[in-house]
Amino acid sequence: MTRLGQKNGRRGSRGSAMLELALSVGILVPVLIGTFQFGYAFYTYNRLLVAVRGGARYASLRTYDSSTSTPSDSYLAAVRNAVVYGSPSGGTEVVVSGLSTDNVAVSVSMINNVPDTITVSLTGFTVNAGVKNMTWTGKPAAAFRFEGRYAP
Repeated sequence: MTRLGQKNGRRGSRGSAMLELALSVGILVPVLIGTFQFGYAFYTYNRLLVAVRGGARYASLRTYDSSTSTPSDSYLAAVRNAVVYGSPSGGTEVVVSGLSTDNVAVSVSMINNVPDTITVSLTGFTVNAGVKNMTWTGKPAAAFRFEGRYAP
């Protein structure tokens, strides 16, 4: 009689394993997708931050050739290329997929008609992290004191 009872006990547990799997998959899959999305967004943001900081550093050391807080076209083009391609002269391979020079904003603050701080940021950059698109405006940003030559 004990053997018969054990057989019936095993038969009843077969369905519970399937139910436990279904419930745990329903919880674990969204958690894994969310983890992937967060990780990819963090990775992309870090790459963008490095690019923006490099562009701002380059802008702070470059000769500033405008007499106003509005940078010249050649200055803007060189700084934007430094952010997007990693080189002021441009290139073909972008730092992050989807990044263009239109996404790079450069602002100059002047004190006594002399450049004081150069700020570089991204505007309207969209990251496709798989499930949800995230648009960053004003982030990442980096500001450096102007250390270059002022030659308007």
